[in-house]
Amino acid sequence: MLLAAATLAAVCVYAADTTIEQMPPRLEMQFALSALPPAMRDQATVYLLEPKSGYQLKHQGTSGVTCLVERTAWEQADFRNDVYVPLCYDAAGSKTYLKVIMDTAALRIQGLRPAALKAEIEKRYQDKTYRTPDKPGLSYMIAPVMRTWMLPDWQVHTMPMQHLMFYGANLTNEDIGSTSKSFPLYPFVFEEGIVEQSYIIQMLGEAERARIMTDEKPLLDELCQYRDVLCVPNVKH
Repeated sequence: MLLAAATLAAVCVYAADTTIEQMPPRLEMQFALSALPPAMRDQATVYLLEPKSGYQLKHQGTSGVTCLVERTAWEQADFRNDVYVPLCYDAAGSKTYLKVIMDTAALRIQGLRPAALKAEIEKRYQDKTYRTPDKPGLSYMIAPVMRTWMLPDWQVHTMPMQHLMFYGANLTNEDIGSTSKSFPLYPFVFEEGIVEQSYIIQMLGEAERARIMTDEKPLLDELCQYRDVLCVPNVKH
């Protein structure tokens, strides 16, 4: 009896720690679009996450670019309720990598546990259910804040990390002559869980990052008010 009670309590704690909270729609849309340069936002498609059903179309754009806030890092095989990754794919990424994020959310909602979800995504790449972009392109990730597992210590952090991710499936640092010392100023290759999801990362310049933090201060304040895990360290709100 005691063992059963303890097991039930552990399950309840796990559920509480991993149940994704729905963001206010207006805030989530603004957060998603902040990953994109302002001049491109009106033409972008936006999806919002409904935690009980998956990503739902909020705005149909005309440019082929798609934005959302990713909430599950499948490659970590560890569900959390405090992961927030605003990103936008160009047309090529919207036809390929976007499906992985959407399927990941749906499979998590359907009850697939972390390790099984990771294995399923890897299997779908192996059997070609998922394919990589068929031409060069990039993902925009220039939002003022993101929260997920990050370099250099590979722990979950809240931080500004404005960058561009150029598609580089199966690419390595050696291929581009990069080293560990390249991070974060110079381009380096980042493998997001599987070699098919490898990218050349290019950080934005210091002046541009500072401008983004200034321009997006109202959004930062609102995100911090919404959840303290989204408060950027060393930024007054």
